[in-house]
This record gives sequence, C-alpha cells and structure tokens, in this order.
Amino acid sequence: MKVLIVTGIWPPDVGGPASHAPEVASFLRARGHEVEVVTTADAAPAPEAYPVRWVRRSLPPGVRHIEGVRLVRERARSADVVYTTGMLGRSSLGSLLAGTPFVLKLTADPAFERARRFGLWHGSLERFQSRPPLASLPLRLARDADVRRAAHVLTPSAYLRELALGWGVPAARVTVLPNPAPALPELAAREELRARLGIDGPTLAFAGRLTAQKSLDVGIEAARRAGVALLVAGEGPDRAALERLGHARFLGSLPRLGVLELFRAADAALLSSSWENFPHTVVEALAVGTPVIATRSGGVAEVVRDGENGLIVDPGDVDALAEAIRRFFAEPGLAESLRANAAPSVAEYGAERVYGRLEQILVEAART
Repeated sequence: MKVLIVTGIWPPDVGGPASHAPEVASFLRARGHEVEVVTTADAAPAPEAYPVRWVRRSLPPGVRHIEGVRLVRERARSADVVYTTGMLGRSSLGSLLAGTPFVLKLTADPAFERARRFGLWHGSLERFQSRPPLASLPLRLARDADVRRAAHVLTPSAYLRELALGWGVPAARVTVLPNPAPALPELAAREELRARLGIDGPTLAFAGRLTAQKSLDVGIEAARRAGVALLVAGEGPDRAALERLGHARFLGSLPRLGVLELFRAADAALLSSSWENFPHTVVEALAVGTPVIATRSGGVAEVVRDGENGLIVDPGDVDALAEAIRRFFAEPGLAESLRANAAPSVAEYGAERVYGRLEQILVEAART
C-alpha cells in the first residue's frame, strides 16, 4: 500500500502533528508500506528515507492554498490512500480531484479555529457548536463537506467524536483513536535532569505551541500566585507577549527528547488551555511518570483523571488553577500518589497498538 501523508507542520516545527506524522511514516514503512509526505514549511525539510514534498509558507495565502491542492492532487494520484492530519480543505479537494480516498485525523473544529483567527468568534468551542455566528456559515459548510467526504474520520477523544457526529458524519465512519504514548528512550536520572535544567525547588513545565488556545497567560499567573517556578518549551505567535508577563522561564523550541527530559525533571506538567482535543504533551508527560495539572477542556479529562494521575480545574479560572498547584505541592502524599499512577495510566496507549489500528483503517479505506 502507498500512503500519502499530509500534515500542516513538520520538524523542526513544534506541535502534535509535527511529532505524529513522522511517527506514522516510520511505522508504516517498517510494516512494508510505501510512504510520501506533503507539508508546508519555511525552508526545505531535512532529508528522510521517503520523499517529503513541501509548499513554502511565505507564499501569499491564496497562492499557498492553490499550490497545496495542486501538490496533494499530483501526489495522491499515485497513492492508494491519503492520510491527513492537517490542511483539511486542501487534502479533501486534492484527494477528490485525484480520485483517491482519504482518512482524516481530526484534531480540532477547523471552522471554530478559523472563526477565531478571522475575528468572527471570541466565545467557547461548546458555544460555537450550539450558537455559531451567522458570519461563520461558509466556514461551517466547508468543514461539514470536507469531513463527510472522508472515507474515515479518526478522533483522539470521544469528546471530538461527538462533535464530528454533530457535523453529519455517520457514526460507522468515526473512530476514537487516542494519541499514542511515546516510545521512551533511556532517560537520565531525574535529579541529573533537574540539575542540567537549573531546577531548584518546586517546578512546573509546559511544552507546546504558544498560541491563544493554550491560554498560557492563565498558567503563568496561576504559577506566580502559587509561588511555583514554570519552565516553558515551545515557540509561537504569543511568545513575546507571554515573556513580557514575567515569572516563567522560556527555553525555546526543544526536540522530542528534550521535551521528554523536561517533563521528567519537572514536578508536574501544566496545561491551562481554553479549548483542547487530546494533547500529545499530556500523554508524553504521563508516560515519563509526571502528573498533569490541567483544565477540563475538550478530551483532556479522558486521560487526566482528577486525583488519580493529575488535577483538573475549569478553563479560564486562575484562582482554581493556582489553588490546584498549591494543593499539589502542599497536600501530604498527593504528589507522590499522582506520580506513581502517571505512567501506568497511559500503558494502554502503546504505539504498536494505536498505529496498528490506524494501519487497518488505512488498508480498509484504500480498498474503497
């Protein structure tokens, strides 16, 4: 089987899809499949054992999108199936023009995200589903057409599956497939990692794209009020504004190993997002044995269980998040209990199991 993987970001970019797409490519190649990638990039991606074709991000938006459709169509013609983790509209149209089935990994509501980007909506994701602004109608119609056209839709959380069903996708074509726990390399001892990172005292860690979705300003303020240090790994459009808030120490973009080491060294991972699906970094933190203090957004509560492997509060509540951080460090035995449960709680998310199921779905779609 030949699989064309389409992703909006690719290493050295930071973010879940930039980790997920190369992992899928490596897994499928190891299983004897032929793989090719289409992505966007600022400069030519590093060479891989398979072709990685790219569209330059500096192109004007309309031109960039047309070029993306053209490239997907061109490469999809020689593929048996397209697997897309981003660039939904371009993947859908390019696959349609090529006559090739596509499988979609849905990571968010694209209409909601575009409505926020264009300034059409400032409310919650849940409210957008029930009372969307009229101006977002074209975005919602395009979203619905694209996801319904997919041969199969994968969602990392049951929460997002319910949203997809609400957009008219038949239940038989939507499968919950969680983000896999990473294959862990040999990591240095925790105390050694803390010394290497200059950690001295109670410390939280965040890793991810620095965007409005993550509401890291809430996380920084909560950590400040709790008197706990915060290390931030990642890049994004909000970095400069977040750095001006003070308190947090910014490490910039880290490779996958560096993120795992950061989580291993920290006392807990922090996630203050306003809306989420099923973040890769939550699974990564738990996999290395680090509890997560997070907001109850999207599918986060499906993997972070309050009082078992982490603590959960409502999104946007700085006081509640600060109190959860204080409780984590102050309540006798709590941190130790959550840490002991962290890694076992994601044992079922092994990459072989998750990607094996993905392979089955791709094979089935290729036969349609």
